[in-house]
Amino acid sequence: MSALIPFFVILPLAGAFAIPVFSGYWKNMGKVLTPILMLMLLALSVMFFFRDSAVFVYYVGGWELINGVPVGIQFVVDGLSVLMLSIINMMAFFASFFSISYLKKFTGDKYFYALFCLMVAGMNGVVITGDLFNMFIFLEIAVISSYALVAFGIEREELEASFKYQVLGGLASLLVLLGIVVLYWKTGSLNIADISRVLKQEGSSPSLLFIQILFIAGFGLKAAMIPFHAWLPDAHSSAPAPISAMLSGVLIKAVGVYAIMRLFFNMFELTYEMSMLILVIGTISMVGGVFLAIGQWDFKRLLAYHSISQMGYVFLGLGMGMVILSVNGNKAVAVMAIAGGLYHMVNHAVFKGLLFLNSGAVEYKTGTRMLKELGGLSENMPLTSTSSFGASMAISGIPPFNGFFSKLLIIIAAVQGQFYLMAALAVLVSIITLASFMKVHRYAFSGNLRFKDLKKFGEAPFSMLFSMLVLAGLCLLLSLLIIPVFRDIFLTPAVNDLMNLLNYSQPIIGV
Repeated sequence: MSALIPFFVILPLAGAFAIPVFSGYWKNMGKVLTPILMLMLLALSVMFFFRDSAVFVYYVGGWELINGVPVGIQFVVDGLSVLMLSIINMMAFFASFFSISYLKKFTGDKYFYALFCLMVAGMNGVVITGDLFNMFIFLEIAVISSYALVAFGIEREELEASFKYQVLGGLASLLVLLGIVVLYWKTGSLNIADISRVLKQEGSSPSLLFIQILFIAGFGLKAAMIPFHAWLPDAHSSAPAPISAMLSGVLIKAVGVYAIMRLFFNMFELTYEMSMLILVIGTISMVGGVFLAIGQWDFKRLLAYHSISQMGYVFLGLGMGMVILSVNGNKAVAVMAIAGGLYHMVNHAVFKGLLFLNSGAVEYKTGTRMLKELGGLSENMPLTSTSSFGASMAISGIPPFNGFFSKLLIIIAAVQGQFYLMAALAVLVSIITLASFMKVHRYAFSGNLRFKDLKKFGEAPFSMLFSMLVLAGLCLLLSLLIIPVFRDIFLTPAVNDLMNLLNYSQPIIGV
């Protein structure tokens, strides 16, 4: 299966090239080819869940190890990579299918689909690459595409949001690149597995602490964790709805959360100080994001702030696991915390992506996303209303929806690990989240119908409804991951890869 790994990058790059070139001959090429490519990538991702090996390595150009030293570029797929690839390509398929009808209100859709494919290629590349420099290259491919997609509407609001996003994104990239340069100076290598081997022999140092802080700041900006979140509300609320779903659902995970997980679990040696810093950032983001969200009246801006809060849950779970492992605590509790964080990351991609698509459907039909201007939409958009309700219950942690079980794992791990304050805050934030989405449904979907012409047009078009309804079904179906037989297939390999810590290099370079 190693020979299939490059196709995670080749297929979307081929689409990004073919769509603008051949759209002159067939104007619908982008809207037909992009969902097909994304579905192929999703099928390829799922295939790797049923792999016959824990780790697959592809040597680009055939450059294999020389005396145990990696001299070429490696693509590596393990349990964590497969989980991330599945999230990325699943949401890419639903977002691209949703776009078929949604983009009718835009012009230049061939450029949209080309940039969309380029963004997916970049995210997939970040996940499969085995070295830091190519991680940076793929990261830039993904985020530069997203800058253009945020500004796709070319209105003043979109252009301003994209500019802010570019400035802070450029700062984040500079911090990451500086960290890579200093790390290369220190270790003489860019390969993650090889750097892990070198650092395991050298131990901690002030320069290593400086590098870690650079990476936390750089990737924290990409993940929009507080206090690095200033770009996210404008960018996520201004972008076209399918791009908002991609930004919130997968981009901040692929170029932010995944990078932090991979580097701090598998490359650096876990330290109590760095672990506690990540835990504190996660807790502040979880609490701060929800309080910023509840006062919003712009539907998409409210969702954007909830992205900060919900990713705080992910960092809370991962951070607790890191702290426990750094002090040689109870590994069973660490496993539960990390599993809860990864599980919530999967769930967040689905329910938050769905909520942004819901907001897009509402704006598509009404021309506004301001909650105070909406009302009574459930009468004429019952399927949109139902799917939005399911996603709202999921993000609020209401059983039997998927968000309940991932939050439950995180809270139980917090109690068992004696992080009592974090457990109490996690419960409080969930209650406030529920109040926030009760407001959304009261003002948008309940009450009197304010848009009489909705009776003429009815529900959103099929492609939009299909994506929303399937994702709503997944909000229930993903609850099955709490059952051991399903968890062992999809989540446990990723947890094991993170728990493997500095033994990450063994199956890749044999050391």
